[in-house]
Amino acid sequence: MKHIAMAVLWPSFLVAIIAEGFFFSILDPHLLHLGDSLIEMTAPAIYTVGFFCFWLFCILASSLSCYLMQAPGSDHSKL
Repeated sequence: MKHIAMAVLWPSFLVAIIAEGFFFSILDPHLLHLGDSLIEMTAPAIYTVGFFCFWLFCILASSLSCYLMQAPGSDHSKL
């Protein structure tokens, strides 16, 4: 289980770093809107929330990939 967790968390962490770099190099964090109002947070706070959102989406994608790689009836401890 520890191996699967690291196989999901570490690559998703690295991809989240890259995604945040691309996203915030294009968009100014002070110009982001949430509904009809601007997000009133400091830039580091917006970067932090953005990073954790990207990391969560990458974790979900990696977890889904690991789940789909497992064949029905196979031994799950070998992953």
